[in-house]
Amino acid sequence: MKKIFLMLSCSAVILLAQDFNAPMKAYMNELEKEAKAQDASFERFDAKRGESIFTSQHIGKKAQEMSCTTCHKSDLKATGLNVNTNKTIAPLAPSANAQRLTDVEEVQKWLRRNFNDVYNREGSALEKGDVLTYLINQ
Repeated sequence: MKKIFLMLSCSAVILLAQDFNAPMKAYMNELEKEAKAQDASFERFDAKRGESIFTSQHIGKKAQEMSCTTCHKSDLKATGLNVNTNKTIAPLAPSANAQRLTDVEEVQKWLRRNFNDVYNREGSALEKGDVLTYLINQ
């Protein structure tokens, strides 16, 4: 009985898991190559590291403490609010917003801007890959 329950649970997780489209998979492959070139011990992107990057507090470019959740909120299925412009941000979770993480140019643009806003620098390939891995599973 336990084996059946475990198999059903694993099947449900697999069915609910999101995956990147082909252009985003190619971008993730580029990030993997770059991460491997920067660190030969790199094995794979990690959603837990991505969550930590996404939720950790830093002094941002406007000299205020913030994290990605400052604007995107902790519940990524909910609408966020840009604290600088007061513009509404559509849910970031692909499970709540099918358009998220589908356009490579948009993803690159927002990763660059948001890392600069929160971290006051561009994110590394490892950080970007980890954050995207975290987000695709939301």
